[in-house]
Amino acid sequence: MGKTSIIEVNGLVKRYKKAKKNSVDNISFSVAEGEFFAFLGPNGAGKTTTISILTTTLAATSGSVKIAGYDLATQAKQVRANIGIIFQNPSLDLYLTAEENIRMHVGMYGVFPYRPFYSMMPAEYKQRIEQLAEVVGLGDNMFKTLKTFSGGMKRKLEIVRSLMHQPKILFLDEPTSGLDPVSRADLWKYLQEVRKKTGTTIFLTTHYLDEAEGADRVCIVQNGKIYADVTPHELKNSLAKKEIQLNSDDTAALKRELTALKADFTGDGPFHVRYETPTPQTLIRQLKTPLSDLSVHEPTLEEAYVEMINSSKQEIA
Repeated sequence: MGKTSIIEVNGLVKRYKKAKKNSVDNISFSVAEGEFFAFLGPNGAGKTTTISILTTTLAATSGSVKIAGYDLATQAKQVRANIGIIFQNPSLDLYLTAEENIRMHVGMYGVFPYRPFYSMMPAEYKQRIEQLAEVVGLGDNMFKTLKTFSGGMKRKLEIVRSLMHQPKILFLDEPTSGLDPVSRADLWKYLQEVRKKTGTTIFLTTHYLDEAEGADRVCIVQNGKIYADVTPHELKNSLAKKEIQLNSDDTAALKRELTALKADFTGDGPFHVRYETPTPQTLIRQLKTPLSDLSVHEPTLEEAYVEMINSSKQEIA
């Protein structure tokens, strides 16, 4: 049996006032409980509008959405109680300590009653904040002001804040935007650790396609419509081509062999040879010419994504 759907979107439409076409055009998809779901598309594709609707910050024109079993249109409060959000632009008070930022947040959202001092907060709050701070590596910095924090540390604090009420779903809207490569890698390490320990469903939008390589499923939108809803492996196999690069000191002999085998290749040395089999071994073992170079290129999610987007543009044209 498959996992229970924690997000169900059916016939979702959003048209802004005075717009000539829908920003989100009758899309439907579901996300399973505990799944890592990547929602991808170019600027203007409808990603931000969709995620704004799902996080209750924007009203839909029509369609239905259920999140954690609650109807988005009539039970928005219950929906918000089950989701955590990390937006592209941090919304933190730099003049407060990390802990004070968290305390203000949980008080405003009714997760824990607000108290003017940390020592007066409930034991459950203290335990929760200490556990999460330790998971993301902020344990020694929770009582320092945010003015001393790096961009990566601020992102980690947002993770702590978004998980304080133990949400079932974590929405990540460009979570690593503006971070350096080391901070990006660190942040994803901690996000995956949180997911492993809590079973939290992750809903990701990102322009860094390598961040979606580990997703369970990838949903690609373009012009408000869904063009693919598959696993990364399925997308790469259906679009991007696998190839090997071959070379030999005797390029003429290698070219004759490749031609005789009716291989799909380009170049005059090195040769770029495409293959459809699971591995290139079938082709390689038929070659008699000694090779001086052999490298295998597996398509990336980014290559498959670019090919998909370009194909969708041609269809529209």
